[in-house]
Amino acid sequence: MNDDTPYPPDRTDDELARLDITVLLRYGLTAEPGARRTALFGDGAAAAAVILDRLGTEPRSVAFLADTVRAGGLTRAAELPEPLPRREAAAVVREWLRAGTELAGGITADDTAATWLHAVATIIELKRLTRARGGGR
Repeated sequence: MNDDTPYPPDRTDDELARLDITVLLRYGLTAEPGARRTALFGDGAAAAAVILDRLGTEPRSVAFLADTVRAGGLTRAAELPEPLPRREAAAVVREWLRAGTELAGGITADDTAATWLHAVATIIELKRLTRARGGGR
């Protein structure tokens, strides 16, 4: 690999949207820092942002959900009747939250999930700012 090759390789939004985020969560939330955690916070966060952005989700809604996860845990958040305002986005994110509850990772998994959701919210916001400036897809 030469120095010009990006790592990880560039992926299009369509490629990111096809990633299995529930698998990335199952392996990344309770993993020690390393490849699995990097995958969750790298491609996994970018993929989640693409999906939620395409569903019209506001970054502040995802940030609020992250704060809810941090305060009450994944289990409580997964039980919310509407974890995000839009029905389709709520269904998608509920599946992700449930994947996290299956781990029994306790407070550590809850905090990691909250941090990850904040990262997703940040990426959505950056995507929107880039589009607003005429530089995004």
